[in-house]
Amino acid sequence: MIRKNPLPAVCALMGGFLFAACSPAGFDEETLLRYARASAVYSEGSFTEAARMLAGAAAFPPALVLKGKAEYFSGDLEQAQKSLRRALDLRPGGAEASLYLARILREKGEAREAEALVEAVLGEDPSDIRALRLAAELSRDGGPGGMPGAAAFLDRAAEASAEAALVFLDRARMRWIAGDGPGALEDLGKTRVLLPRDTPLVKSVETLESVIREVMP
Repeated sequence: MIRKNPLPAVCALMGGFLFAACSPAGFDEETLLRYARASAVYSEGSFTEAARMLAGAAAFPPALVLKGKAEYFSGDLEQAQKSLRRALDLRPGGAEASLYLARILREKGEAREAEALVEAVLGEDPSDIRALRLAAELSRDGGPGGMPGAAAFLDRAAEASAEAALVFLDRARMRWIAGDGPGALEDLGKTRVLLPRDTPLVKSVETLESVIREVMP
């Protein structure tokens, strides 16, 4: 029996994030499959098991980031810090690794390095909502004097959230026109989460949700 190579399917499932790794010059099939399996376990909330599955990850940045996140949520901050630093050594400036490492450093009281990591992420993407929220938290940690800065970061995060909401709204309309009612409802739900409750657009979104539910089979 001819065994079908699962690597193309894994690459397709993981999307552009693994494009480089799925190239001929990228990582081996076993590494990619182990990462895909650990990702599924992580998504189920089995963080300790996901970290264990990635114990041998030493040169694949996405696996090291996932391992660090799993260790973080498992409560092993020291090991999570090592994994995330290793990921950043291999891929300097990685946003996800930087932000999780910044959270660990904040919890350990190392605010200055945490702030530097967040600032670097915002230097690359000033609208990164996760970085803006963490920057606000770090500003609040500084006491009353940090409140104006925290408010400014949250204002920027709110603007970015509104932009993201409009993207989901546009995709919801496109899906609805294409006949994908469930997909449209999913995007409309994400739109509502990102919009302030007192905006007129929320009412329009809720009305559109009701119309779609009424006509769906």
